[in-house]
Amino acid sequence: MGTVFTLFKRELASFFATPVAYVFITIFLILSSVFTFFIGSLYERGQADLLPFFNFHPWLYLFLVPAIAMRTWSEERKSGSIELLMTLPISTLQALLGKFFASWAVLGLSLLLTFPLWLTVNYLGQPDHGVIVAAYVGSWLMAGTFLAIGMCMSAMTKNQVVAFILAVVVCFLFVVSGSNIVLDAFKDWAPSIVIDTIASFSFLTHFESIAKGVLALNDVGYFLISITLWLYASLLIIEHKKAD
Repeated sequence: MGTVFTLFKRELASFFATPVAYVFITIFLILSSVFTFFIGSLYERGQADLLPFFNFHPWLYLFLVPAIAMRTWSEERKSGSIELLMTLPISTLQALLGKFFASWAVLGLSLLLTFPLWLTVNYLGQPDHGVIVAAYVGSWLMAGTFLAIGMCMSAMTKNQVVAFILAVVVCFLFVVSGSNIVLDAFKDWAPSIVIDTIASFSFLTHFESIAKGVLALNDVGYFLISITLWLYASLLIIEHKKAD
């Protein structure tokens, strides 16, 4: 774990050595505010909660997280620095975890910097802080799942644009699989077990439950297992390409 932590610090420093982290955080904060106050109508709702803020997170992450994940492996392969990285006395798993935790930390920092929204609803009324904390945890877990998918797509190609598009498409499928539009298309002919299975893969299904303040084991476990599986897929792809 000491090696992973060292790689984590290296990757985190590289984010802030370039405008990547600053641009990402700025865009995230601006879009979060716009969606919360203007589209989500925080004031007009007359309720002291952050549901308008969290309801848009899956759609924000759909484009912003692949944008930060696409460089993780594609850039290394394109520049040839991955060969140098692999000659160091570290394993592929350690390099993978270092990159993932550094990127996830940037996402976590972006969420923490939205605390003025929390202060705003405290000024407007008496929100349920337990629900807000649970929603923040759920959002961070969901962001980690988006990130793991994005890193897996990045490991597949040297082209960052291709990695971005692949990640957006795959993440979009996981987001909308639990939406009414998709489920309604199956209701007339598919058995309920098929519909429930499709819905269970949706980020929306699990995140909306957590955003209501219910940190159920199945929802938290879904995101953690998804992160693990996608990181494992990334590991297999990197090892295969390294062997080539």
